[in-house]
Amino acid sequence: MTEREKVLEAFYNIVTKSKQNMFDLHASERTRYFTIVLENMFQLHNASAVMRSCDCFGVQDLHVIEDRNEYKVDREIAMGAGKWVNLHQYTSEHATHECLSQLKSKGYKIIATTPHESNITIHDLDLSQKTALVFGTELEGLTQEALDFADGYVHLPMYGFTESFNVSVSAALTMHTVRQRLEESNLNWKLSKNEQIETKIEWCKNILRNGDGIEKEIIKKIRAKK
Repeated sequence: MTEREKVLEAFYNIVTKSKQNMFDLHASERTRYFTIVLENMFQLHNASAVMRSCDCFGVQDLHVIEDRNEYKVDREIAMGAGKWVNLHQYTSEHATHECLSQLKSKGYKIIATTPHESNITIHDLDLSQKTALVFGTELEGLTQEALDFADGYVHLPMYGFTESFNVSVSAALTMHTVRQRLEESNLNWKLSKNEQIETKIEWCKNILRNGDGIEKEIIKKIRAKK
């Protein structure tokens, strides 16, 4: 048994059996094969709704670029999703470049969601590579820097007069479509065993008071036995 497996085992001796079962079930269905990036969301309810959708569709990571607008979570709308989704925030002067270049270095293809740049719909997007889907603000869309950084562009099919969906709706529809396509594929898109262990440890820490401190004590005791 690895040290991290022992850490999880120790946490599972603290949390309830129902929580253990829930964590095991949901961790086995999580993914980092695709991820969501928000660039400078300024409407609190939309930003929070996207986080909630990430949890609902099993997307483990949400990346938020906030060099112009600070990202805040409305707890009522997010419905506690912040406990289960890993939030990565980028606040430097060059936050867009920092975020997207980091994702590229981790093997992600950067796909900008925009109705103006592409004839490719989310139904036709090539999913043979890990993908980061980038969403812009409700009024201005993505910055030119994000568009220039992208490896491709995609849009959601629309059949009415309105030019675009609300960003939280757009993100939710996109996640639903990509998740469904992955479910029907032969791709290896779920979290690895080690990623599941780390995710479950984080979830345990998030529901316990002083979770970080508890983890340090657990590790101390494990290493003292060696």
